[in-house]
Amino acid sequence: MKVVILAGTGQLGKILVREFRARGDQVVVLSRAGANAPGVVEWDARTLGPWAGEIDGSDVVINLAGRSVNCRYSEENLKLMMDSRVESTKVTGLAIEHAKRPPRLWLQMSTATIYAHRFDAPNDEASGVIGGNEPGVPALWRRSIEIAEAWEQAQTEAVTPRTRKVLVRSSMVTSPDPGGVFDVLLGLTRKGLGGPIAGGRQYVSWVHDRDFVRALTFLIDREELEGPVNVASPEPLPQREFMAAIQEAWGAGIALPATAWMVAIGAFFMRTETELILKSRRVVPGRLLDAGFRFEFPRWPAAAADLVQRWRGSA
Repeated sequence: MKVVILAGTGQLGKILVREFRARGDQVVVLSRAGANAPGVVEWDARTLGPWAGEIDGSDVVINLAGRSVNCRYSEENLKLMMDSRVESTKVTGLAIEHAKRPPRLWLQMSTATIYAHRFDAPNDEASGVIGGNEPGVPALWRRSIEIAEAWEQAQTEAVTPRTRKVLVRSSMVTSPDPGGVFDVLLGLTRKGLGGPIAGGRQYVSWVHDRDFVRALTFLIDREELEGPVNVASPEPLPQREFMAAIQEAWGAGIALPATAWMVAIGAFFMRTETELILKSRRVVPGRLLDAGFRFEFPRWPAAAADLVQRWRGSA
């Protein structure tokens, strides 16, 4: 099987490249950094070019492109976040549309952040509430929803009748790789930080890296699945319990809490936004479970223990 991974040099891309190549698949990575390694082809994520030839005749296309959301939500950054997602998705659709032998599947990355900030019930694909109109949340959070909706709409509008399209509404992918979100959270734990934030009621949706890869390969094989699919563990949990599990897995003795105003100050100096920490993302994988997918790590304490063990083994 030939798999083309667009923007595949980031953390998620490296996880997928590693696993697909281990399976014996042919993997081609498209990168704006240029052809600096075997199997890497340059693209600009905006216009058609010679890179489109890699998609013609491939079996699966996975588009991960998009500017990181770990930044201040200035107008400039919000525009970059929007344009990088929409433009790359549109040009991917054009490449598939013009292919003589288009891929049978296009897995388009989306985000679980598209759902509403809520505590009362989980969001699945059928009954989940799309965010943007929640009372009592910062108006700036609406911009993340607008970006997510435009991102998904770009794939929906693509004319690819011979290619099945899946929107991967992914939660936070946890892996022991350096620089990843789990590496950052474990670093806080090792410093005695990482306690409850603003009370710690907000839900954290997550997925273990092995289950993320397994979910994508499951989607490749299940031809009846198309449209939005939540890729998240079936058991999101409050932030205070999420961090407590990391602390227990590490063997940490203390974990200092933080108030909302402390988070706001810290986010300002770290050049990021409080939405990443304070939004309650209670997302569950309804369609995956209904289709028969079984998680290797459905619960966070066991996942955290595995990730800590792997982190220690690679440190």
